Amino acid sequence: MSRIMGLDVGNKTIGVALSDPMFLLANALETIKRKKASVDIERIKELVEENDVNLIVVGLPKNMNNTIGPQAMRVISFVDFLKKQVDIEIVYEDERMTTIQSEAVLMDMEVRRENRKKYIDKIAATFILQTYLDRRKNG
Repeated sequence: MSRIMGLDVGNKTIGVALSDPMFLLANALETIKRKKASVDIERIKELVEENDVNLIVVGLPKNMNNTIGPQAMRVISFVDFLKKQVDIEIVYEDERMTTIQSEAVLMDMEVRRENRKKYIDKIAATFILQTYLDRRKNG
């Protein structure tokens, strides 16, 4: 049964989330500690195969005025490299507010500040994927 994967690509980590088989809910999966692009992509490929992923949704960190800045350019070049390695569709999802939302969730859960880094990226990936799933369902 296929699933959709969400990615929050950062400089130090990549948050990974997976949809349920019905494409209704996004669930945090793991945080990949970045080593180098080829190693990071190898791990993503393993997760794609293990979970029968047929679509990847990547958060695109646009500036608040909807322009593409340096961080978004880094994400785009990583995705261009990823596209050469996997044979499935990859789409972008605006992720401007996901880090703020993720931080709020962790604060609500009373996760200590020093422990939030462990969770923030995979929760951000979950928000990115959930936004995509909701829009798909209601679109």
